[in-house]
Amino acid sequence: MELNVARETKAARAKRARAIARALARAYPEAWCELAYRTPWELLAATILSAQCTDKMVNQVTPVLFREFPTPAALAAASTERVESLIHPTGFFRQKARSLQAAAGAVAGIHRGEVPREMEALTELPGVGRKTANVVRGTAFGLPAIFVDTHVGRLANRLGLTLSDAPERVERDLGALLPLTQWTAFAHRLIHHGRRVCAARKPRCSTCAIARWCPQIGVKALSSG
Repeated sequence: MELNVARETKAARAKRARAIARALARAYPEAWCELAYRTPWELLAATILSAQCTDKMVNQVTPVLFREFPTPAALAAASTERVESLIHPTGFFRQKARSLQAAAGAVAGIHRGEVPREMEALTELPGVGRKTANVVRGTAFGLPAIFVDTHVGRLANRLGLTLSDAPERVERDLGALLPLTQWTAFAHRLIHHGRRVCAARKPRCSTCAIARWCPQIGVKALSSG
């Protein structure tokens, strides 16, 4: 697709973004969060554990973790060594254990055991940044949210929907192109597409459902490496 993204008008970019969103919805109508959870707290904890780890591995760890420590208060009061041993397969287990227990303590103490919905309150929890907060807001609470992980950031740039690598700027740029009601589903579908088709090094452009709207920024350089 011949497209000078730098000269594309905002209206044209928004039209293209909506077309991409519709095509992804047709391709992945059921795409949603792949982390297993039952409550907002479980999703928050699982998202913290998912840093530098696959969702599949996190889903193997969390059932045991939540069975042994079913509430934020229980996890906050647990032996750090025991928490570390349970989450060890997710990597960076010492740092994650500290973040998990600190966040659990804040949820249990400050918020009386309930995960807050507000962005400011969520990002004040230890170990919780905007991406994690948006995952919880959009997925657990059904609020409009665009969470920028490595897949969303890569695809947003490759599609020419943003000219920035900064996650907060990517979030703002995508949010400006789509109705609020589409934000969360769009983010989940970008992740789904990034994992299955639009990989970092060898994107499968020939089978891509959104190829007709994609300027393929950086694709040749990445594919030939």
